[in-house]
Amino acid sequence: MVDFISGKRWAIGLVSALVVTWGFMDGASHAQTDPRSQLRIDFDKAVKGKTVAWVPITMGTPIDQIWTAVMQSHFDKYGIKFIVRDPNFDSNAQLQAVTSLINEKPDVLIVQNINVSLLARELKRAMENGIYVIQVNMMSNQPSDAYVGVDNVDSGRLIAKDIVAQCGGGKSSGKVAIVQGEATSAGSLDQLKGAMEVFAADKSIKVVSTQAANWDANKANEITATVLRQHPDLCATYGHWGIMQQGAAQAVKAAGLQGKVKVYASSDGPRSDCEMVEQGLFYKVLSYRADIQGMQIADAVLTLLQSGEKPGAKRLTLLSNNFWVTGPAERHYCYDLSLTQ
Repeated sequence: MVDFISGKRWAIGLVSALVVTWGFMDGASHAQTDPRSQLRIDFDKAVKGKTVAWVPITMGTPIDQIWTAVMQSHFDKYGIKFIVRDPNFDSNAQLQAVTSLINEKPDVLIVQNINVSLLARELKRAMENGIYVIQVNMMSNQPSDAYVGVDNVDSGRLIAKDIVAQCGGGKSSGKVAIVQGEATSAGSLDQLKGAMEVFAADKSIKVVSTQAANWDANKANEITATVLRQHPDLCATYGHWGIMQQGAAQAVKAAGLQGKVKVYASSDGPRSDCEMVEQGLFYKVLSYRADIQGMQIADAVLTLLQSGEKPGAKRLTLLSNNFWVTGPAERHYCYDLSLTQ
């Protein structure tokens, strides 16, 4: 009897163990075959533990700060290591940072090009070394795996068309001044190209100045003050970056021409640019919301890591939308830098 009972208990234990084992195996099999579960498993496998390196032009501006904060929040959530190297507007330092990072072999390299030629060779070398390359807002002459940013040529056209509507056709002197950023950057080259296409089609428009302020508000102020002394009947000034163009707006105000000279800017959408519109210092800004761009950059990283493609095999383009800001009703097209705190 004892042997029978012991044997029975052993048999029951064996059956129970088999049931548990089969249940575990069935659960594992279910996780592998359930497409909803499998999506997250595949996602984590593709992105977790990867390294993303980011080299802006400088971390001293709102646009780079908001991009970085948004990317950091995404990458932290998904277990991605995030490296930032700040060249602080120094072209040699930016080139050295990119060269050093290529040797460290991150999975993805993100850059904001100072100009169209500085990083071209190194970006090509990065892709040849198995590193995905994403360029932000200003492209080099070397295409890469992805570009995230505005269509700067189209931005130039949009702003120029509005200037023509306000200043052309004999409604004013037709005089326009353009304040470029860095003259060899894609942001300036492309915006200038788009704007000049439009201005050339209207004989009443006279572009009296196209000078580079190198993204510096003080330089934009000096340039604009000089232009206003030479052309007090200027109809509009157009700057290739809002924070830089704030200097031009202050020159217009100091000359007693606020409201007479229309100040336009292409803007990444910091709150200060919206406030300039509300104060009447800017006539209009065309905002592309850098905080939304930060999300687009993170999405480009996640897309490339999951693609299985070899770096350099394909080129993705994620274009940012433009939004006119003309007053308080469009405040939502500017971001709050306190989000980075």
